[in-house]
Amino acid sequence: MHSRTKLLLALSTILITAFVTTSLINYEVTRKAVREELLHSSLPLTGKNIYSEIHSSMMRPILVSSSMANDTFLKSWVSSGEQDLGKIERYLQEIQKQYGFISTFFVSHVTDNYYTPKGILKKVNPRDPHDVWFYAFTRTHRKYDLDVDTNQAEDNRLTIFINFRLEDDKGRLLGVTGVGVDMRKATELLKDTHEHYHRDVYLVDQDGLVQVHLDKSLIEKEYITETPGIRKVATAILSNHDKVVNTQYDRNGRHILLSARYIPEFEWHLIVEQDEGEALSTARGNLIRTLAVGLVASLLIILLCWLTINRFQNRLERMAKTDPLTGAANRWMLEERFTLAAYKAVRYEQQFSILIIDLDNFKAVNDERGHIAGDRVLKAVSDIVRGALRPSDLVARWGGDEFLVLMDGTAQDAAVLVERIRTAIADGGLEPKIQFSCGIAQFMEGDDIGTLTQRADQAMYRAKGGDGECVIC
Repeated sequence: MHSRTKLLLALSTILITAFVTTSLINYEVTRKAVREELLHSSLPLTGKNIYSEIHSSMMRPILVSSSMANDTFLKSWVSSGEQDLGKIERYLQEIQKQYGFISTFFVSHVTDNYYTPKGILKKVNPRDPHDVWFYAFTRTHRKYDLDVDTNQAEDNRLTIFINFRLEDDKGRLLGVTGVGVDMRKATELLKDTHEHYHRDVYLVDQDGLVQVHLDKSLIEKEYITETPGIRKVATAILSNHDKVVNTQYDRNGRHILLSARYIPEFEWHLIVEQDEGEALSTARGNLIRTLAVGLVASLLIILLCWLTINRFQNRLERMAKTDPLTGAANRWMLEERFTLAAYKAVRYEQQFSILIIDLDNFKAVNDERGHIAGDRVLKAVSDIVRGALRPSDLVARWGGDEFLVLMDGTAQDAAVLVERIRTAIADGGLEPKIQFSCGIAQFMEGDDIGTLTQRADQAMYRAKGGDGECVIC
């Protein structure tokens, strides 16, 4: 492989490798920084803000439900046998109207009646799937809980129910009372977060069952303890009630960053997730743009280097192969061409000859007109000779005022060329007028450049001594 090609390949490899490596390192640093910022700052902050919103929006229904559970009217009405249906209807209507809840209710443990502002909705039954919550809650002996379910009193709208135990003065269970909050407010909050920050926010209970989610098909059906990916970190999420849990997991080929916090008032866990790939979309775009610009810049630099190297290498080659004054070939290039011509002559019988041209009385030009004028004459003669040759022929500077022509053909062909050169010089308008003597030698097998030029040189001297213009040896 040519050294110039090796240099360009090495330069290209270094430039592109360095640029791509630097860009990838910067991207990796950015990825780690984004991950750290999301895990320990941005996601926890989003969770804190949503927690505050949910807390403020849910505390009032909890407080109202608590006051209902401690209302002496409700306790007295149940204890007196639940006789006047209008009283409980008006009571529930007033609370619903005053606070704007989607529903208010009371479920009697004594009669199993489910009371709403519109009257008795039904009798609860342990075999009815919609009533399982009632029996599950009463068995826990907890003061209150939150339950997500469809609201049969309001066209099965998805509702968050705040359930409170109603007990008499002796602590005996009278029933369960509370209010229902429309889930749309919660889902709108989650939707806004998803649209603005591309983050998924949802709430799960102590068992990991999804209670609030944008995807309603998951509510009360999906357990994070059983969901691929997140189940690996579910225990850490559900067992931690004291501090924010920041973790990560993989799901369907995506890397998910997660922050979770416990809401003690609801006994739910608020989970905020973000796909790291989406968070890094801008960084990836910047990486692609940087790589594209860098590759273009690298190609331009390589092209510039290639042009520069070519230019200087061509200059060096010209300097190495040509005479700097006349532009004719030097002896090194002559020897190179001779070797090729000799090979063709021996192998393919392609004859070639050389002729040596010596300018007559050139010393007088230098003495009378100066060396600068002499140099101009040498340059002009070289140009004229080169113009008279065929593309396959070569003119080289052989000495101070001597030129050697290597040409394809026999000695007789060389003699014809000499006349063409003589005519070109005579018509070239040179001052002073230039004449020359020459010697011709045809290559013979066994010749090297020394023997061939020696014969041509001898012929040239015979031409000068015998007043002949050209002699063939």
